[in-house]
Amino acid sequence: MQTELDSPIEVRASGVHGLGAFAVRDLAKGDVVGIYHGRRYQGDEAEREWDHALTYVFGLSDGSFIDGSDGGNATRHLNHSCAPNCVAFEIDGEIVIEAARRIRAGEELFIDYALDVGPDADPDAYPCRCGAPRCRGTMIA
Repeated sequence: MQTELDSPIEVRASGVHGLGAFAVRDLAKGDVVGIYHGRRYQGDEAEREWDHALTYVFGLSDGSFIDGSDGGNATRHLNHSCAPNCVAFEIDGEIVIEAARRIRAGEELFIDYALDVGPDADPDAYPCRCGAPRCRGTMIA
């Protein structure tokens, strides 16, 4: 089991947005960057008001959520990119984050938030700042 002491990431200022997560060593495609931690909300609890200015929430297939702003770890600082170098997926109710390609020590780590905010959401309310050549301009999927 990975601990914070042997974590392959560190948190520091990001050129994209606020704080970011950065690789402390070279990572190969498929290396686990971390497991997303935070408070879990289920059922009626998940119907609470979320802070949409900070995107620390992962929805799970059972309808529950993990809120990284409450009890989260360094993985909550992975910023969004339309050309991410990491992927996040669910395994047995956990969000696992892996390197999607080879990543060099010092690179900032990104996932595609692919936000699901409903059909009436204004994409301009969720701007993307990634700067990727094929940036969608929004963090919405």
